[in-house]
Amino acid sequence: MIGNFALKTFLSCPAEQSTQSNAGGDASQRSRPRRPRRRKRTKDSWDIAQFQVEPAPGKTRFHDLDLPDELMHAIFDLGFQYCSPIQAQSLPYTLDGQDLVGKAQTGTGKTAAFLIGIIEDLLRNPIEQERYVGEARALILAPTRELVLQIADDAENLVKYTDLKVHALVGGMDYQKQQDRLNSNLVDILVATPGRLLDFVGNNDVYLDLVEILVIDEADRMLDMGFIPQVRRIVRATPPKTHRQTLLFSATFTDEVINLTEQWTDDAVTVEIEPESVATDTVTQHVYLVSTEEKFTLLYNLLKTEDVESLIVFANRRDECRDLHHRLLEHDIDAGLLSGEISQNKRVRTLDKFKSGKSKVLVATDVAGRGIHIDGISHVVNFTLPEEPEDYVHRIGRTGRAGRHGTSISFACEDDAMRLEPIQELLGEPIVCEQPPESLLAAVPYVEPRPREMSESNQQRRPRRSSRRPSNR
Repeated sequence: MIGNFALKTFLSCPAEQSTQSNAGGDASQRSRPRRPRRRKRTKDSWDIAQFQVEPAPGKTRFHDLDLPDELMHAIFDLGFQYCSPIQAQSLPYTLDGQDLVGKAQTGTGKTAAFLIGIIEDLLRNPIEQERYVGEARALILAPTRELVLQIADDAENLVKYTDLKVHALVGGMDYQKQQDRLNSNLVDILVATPGRLLDFVGNNDVYLDLVEILVIDEADRMLDMGFIPQVRRIVRATPPKTHRQTLLFSATFTDEVINLTEQWTDDAVTVEIEPESVATDTVTQHVYLVSTEEKFTLLYNLLKTEDVESLIVFANRRDECRDLHHRLLEHDIDAGLLSGEISQNKRVRTLDKFKSGKSKVLVATDVAGRGIHIDGISHVVNFTLPEEPEDYVHRIGRTGRAGRHGTSISFACEDDAMRLEPIQELLGEPIVCEQPPESLLAAVPYVEPRPREMSESNQQRRPRRSSRRPSNR
């Protein structure tokens, strides 16, 4: 951060970080395309007096944080009044320029927690000299495409009364279009998945040596998905940790995550938000003891009940999701599919259809489900219980959002039963197992099997017929 880190002297970097300070070379010597300076935005007619929030015991108002009016206007439009626990505990430190390590589940408001800190700093410390395209001031790394797009969308909502520019870089979408957008605007806040970001850095379309704020979101998921080697390369391309602000968030604090925080942060403050309130206060949990063969019957009959407005069903593996999605389509249930093998454009269309209510059901893996932030989801179904107990909290956190109540239903067969105890230990309370209601065990109508569509990944692997004519020899 420029202003908050003015006291940090730019002396020579430690030996292990010497490659960081000149990762992209001297900006003045680069052959980067320049952009004209942005005209300062004229102050709009909105006044903070229009945003009245009464003080409340034990709650922190956004008014208490001395945020710029442009940012407060956007917060007002979003209907925020009081900070969530992660926001109330982290923002006083991040706004003061300190590094922070946060333990928080999705659905607790952590995205806004780091975005508000980033936007406040960029607004307070504008760059007056000439800038080049592709030079990010703030970098946010997230493990999935859906989560990147969601963070970028949240950022756009918060910067709409400023001149700050937000860019998202994800795989599975047209590289050229993302490149053209980068070349047409300066980049203040860059949100990206690690692999796609490295593509842009390798092609000299993005430069990270002037990054002021680095956010690593869902570090535990980064570890699970094998992204840490890529993230290390990215971190080495940014300024040393003493010359940037680093915020790292994780749902769990494993030994590996703690090791990463020690490497990448400088005297960081630790904030922990426990997940119990996410799991129990706004979500009614049911665990039905069933056989493997009964699971689809329960799901089908559940979808026929009136109280199911929208439903996400989770399974552990891609092939399970494909099979389940196909069976739902066979029974004329309009369902969408989200998994890692689906192209990004199709995933975006599927999510848009679900958000708009045109589709009632979404079948997803945990990887895809981490980036789903949609208010109004009435039910979550665990078709198979997750292998990691933290994923249970993430799954059921898709419902019971924005002050509404939600319902979580888990199907526990013999294979799933062993996964219940670790989940109960994480929640700190027992989960009552029950027999499913008779109404959910009614026979499913028989339908003629439909031919299956080949998955996109298999289509890509299928060899093409050669266009060459056979030799006459």
